[in-house]
Amino acid sequence: MRKLYLLLAVVMTFAACGDDEHAARQRAMALDSAAWHVAVMPTLDCMPLYVAAERGFFDEAGVPVRLEIYQAQMDVDTALLRNRVVGAVTDLARVEHLRQQGMQLECVSATDACWQLMSKRSARIVKLPQLDDKMMAMTRYSATDMLSDLVVDTAKLKPERVFRIQVNDIGVRLGMLQADIMDAMFLPEPQATVGRNLKGKVLLDTRKLDLWLGTIAFQADSLKGQDKRLKAFTKAYDRAVDSLNGLGMKNYRQLMERCLNVNSQALDSLPADFRFRHAAKPRQKDVESARKWWEKRVESMKYVERRYIQ
Repeated sequence: MRKLYLLLAVVMTFAACGDDEHAARQRAMALDSAAWHVAVMPTLDCMPLYVAAERGFFDEAGVPVRLEIYQAQMDVDTALLRNRVVGAVTDLARVEHLRQQGMQLECVSATDACWQLMSKRSARIVKLPQLDDKMMAMTRYSATDMLSDLVVDTAKLKPERVFRIQVNDIGVRLGMLQADIMDAMFLPEPQATVGRNLKGKVLLDTRKLDLWLGTIAFQADSLKGQDKRLKAFTKAYDRAVDSLNGLGMKNYRQLMERCLNVNSQALDSLPADFRFRHAAKPRQKDVESARKWWEKRVESMKYVERRYIQ
């Protein structure tokens, strides 16, 4: 009889543990479903979000945020369209593209995203007109697509004479530069720094153009009645910006290596004057630039002449 009691006690103990584990899983699932899932990429403009999540700034502000990491901007688009995330670090050109597909998006802040058009070291391309009959890696319907048009217009090239190679994965794009197999490509930071370290030639820099197309966009429905939550999100974001600017990016070296997929040499070579800005709506001039580009593209038949190669 004593053995029977012991056996029952053991069974009841395991049952209680099982109930506790089940309850814990249920609580975790509830918290996860209530959190804002935000898509990010291994790019420098995402660092305030990485820091805010890593240091617990979002949790302390009372706004649970889960970062979903993607390697390609088109995968971010898919995540938004399929409601896997409610927000994303993206660009104004892509926002216009998604709006054309019926998605209601609200840009809650600009980011410090910037791009450089870089040629491979063996191509001997030092000026934009030399891109005639050359391959250029970019992403369709994005800021780099918009910038490709700017390059073509500035250099007075024929659109069909510049071969736009769609390479969505930033790591793959950078690998093409490292392997010296792509004539030119658009790279964000810190991948652009890696390219410069590889002796790539910078043909265009959006910072010098005073063109800021990066943005954090949310599905409009997710923000309805969430003013306090958005304010808390912004507070945590700004706190991360202050930490990055105050302590310096070197203080977050391990986090950057892990999240941005770059080595120490690249981190040491980042632009010394790079500063993160507090959350603020995108400038109207940048919004208008993206909107006008998209309208021109839709209305014009020039896009038929473009040669996109996937």
